[in-house]
Amino acid sequence: MICIPVVATTNEEAVEQMDRCFPLADVVELRIDFIRNANLGKLLSAKTGKILVTARKKSEGGHFEGDEEGRLSLLREAVTLRADFIDIELSTDETFTRKLLENIKKHGDRTKLIVSHHDFNGTPSESKLQNIFNECAGRGAHIVKIVTFANSSEDNLKILKLISYAKKTNRKIIAFCMGEKGKISRIMAPYLGSYLSFASLEREAESAPGQLTVEEMREIFRILKDEK
Repeated sequence: MICIPVVATTNEEAVEQMDRCFPLADVVELRIDFIRNANLGKLLSAKTGKILVTARKKSEGGHFEGDEEGRLSLLREAVTLRADFIDIELSTDETFTRKLLENIKKHGDRTKLIVSHHDFNGTPSESKLQNIFNECAGRGAHIVKIVTFANSSEDNLKILKLISYAKKTNRKIIAFCMGEKGKISRIMAPYLGSYLSFASLEREAESAPGQLTVEEMREIFRILKDEK
């Protein structure tokens, strides 16, 4: 499945981008850490497909400027408003993650929790990646997301092997590498079982380095399908 991140800075821009994204994406990621005074009621009432709500903190490449209580409050509101997915970092206080899971259960387990880890400097060893995966799963994640930076072509192999590791544990995973050298993992990950692929709506709208546009991703997938 392809997920397109919305990285608008105002509620109005976000709604306009969502309207453009939903016909092209299986899931739309609403990056509320980019939006000034995000109005979740307005934003989620405009959704016409599956939506992932993320309030990424600065230490993991995000733009959220409030405190952790405020961030938790927004994500809990997203659950109440029937978001399909919410994303919380592994580095977040475990008590907050537990509160989110309680809120998800209170609302019928409709929302799926993604517990994520991002490394913008490199890609750890296979054993370290497996340990990170197990930590994320241990937080109660419905889906684990591990994204690292590729400093070499070999880094792609390490992150792609993690998908096979996750499948053996019957856990859903999103895994790929960022950066120019990580683009191949973004293409191959879906074929190995990665739950979501991220692609930007257009050039200059990327939410992470090395992200292809949705048009490019769809064309690559079409070509690979025709080659079978």
